[in-house]
Amino acid sequence: MKRVKVGVVGLGEVAQIIHLPILRSLPDQYEVAAICDVSEGLLRAVGDRHGIERRYTRAADLVAQEDIDAVFVLNSDEYHAEHTILAARAGKHVLVEKPMCLTLREAEEIVAARDAGGGQVMVAYMRRYAPAFTRAVDEVRALEKINYVRVRDIIGQNALIIEQSSLVHRFDDIPESARNDRTERAQALVREAVGEVSPELVRSYRMLLGLGSHDLSAMRELIGVPRKVLAASQWNGGSFMNAIFQFDGFNGTFEMGVDRQRRFDAHLEVYGDSRQLRVQYDTPYIRHLPTTFQVRETVGDAYTETIHRPTFKDPYTHELEYFHNVVTNNVAPKTTPEDSMEDLRLFREIIEVLKTQA
Repeated sequence: MKRVKVGVVGLGEVAQIIHLPILRSLPDQYEVAAICDVSEGLLRAVGDRHGIERRYTRAADLVAQEDIDAVFVLNSDEYHAEHTILAARAGKHVLVEKPMCLTLREAEEIVAARDAGGGQVMVAYMRRYAPAFTRAVDEVRALEKINYVRVRDIIGQNALIIEQSSLVHRFDDIPESARNDRTERAQALVREAVGEVSPELVRSYRMLLGLGSHDLSAMRELIGVPRKVLAASQWNGGSFMNAIFQFDGFNGTFEMGVDRQRRFDAHLEVYGDSRQLRVQYDTPYIRHLPTTFQVRETVGDAYTETIHRPTFKDPYTHELEYFHNVVTNNVAPKTTPEDSMEDLRLFREIIEVLKTQA
């Protein structure tokens, strides 16, 4: 089996808790050849912890390392497009954390860079690689009729879980110029994406890009793209929102928010006439908590409830095993940049409806 040499850009929570440990757990498939972060303290701590010698503060220098096969773009999302394009143009395969980018223009540039470089770009929608979810996709397609769909993601702040379960290195050594650039870049990209909107709608858009991208991307694969956003609302400064989507023959609801409960409630549920299907997720920040597929159905006089737990293996591990095949066989993933663009279009439509409610 070919070992894929990986360069990792961005050493924050998701890199430290998830990607680097999983890469180490798949030694026959991956070798971490280099890391990159603007924080030199993080480079030292993470590099020493994982025995990684090649360390960079500039993504361009990591991408220029000739023996790297693939680049993981895990840094702040304002920089996802820039660094994905940089790697793709150099002919590297790319795994980019969601959201792939903030604007449709950036998405189109990513597609162009991928096509010019000849590699693949895969967006890290890990929930769509869980076996419970892929089974649900097959089961939903077998339903004769859909009456209603619910997409829910009400979670406690990630820090509430991370502080009890993980060691995360953090350093206050990021240059002020870099901090300012991140803020200014984020403001400019959000303006480009949705126009001049209130601070509440800026937060709503950022919530859609972050937490909402998991749910709505999975929803699209499960039941398709909505025909229309019928209604939407936000409150608590944009940190909670809901929406009603119109599909062919049925409607669906979407509800999302972040509070201070130490729990994680994320699920997609499809209601047929006599069969109800649900995919239930738990926090990804504690590995190997199971994703389950739940069935409630009526057959004759009997009503049954069944919970299927296909595996304890976490969705991130399934995702990285899938990406190994993408790289070694140069095959297009299911979560392509073009697929991710559908989320950006849907987010913008939700914001347009929210504008009318303001």
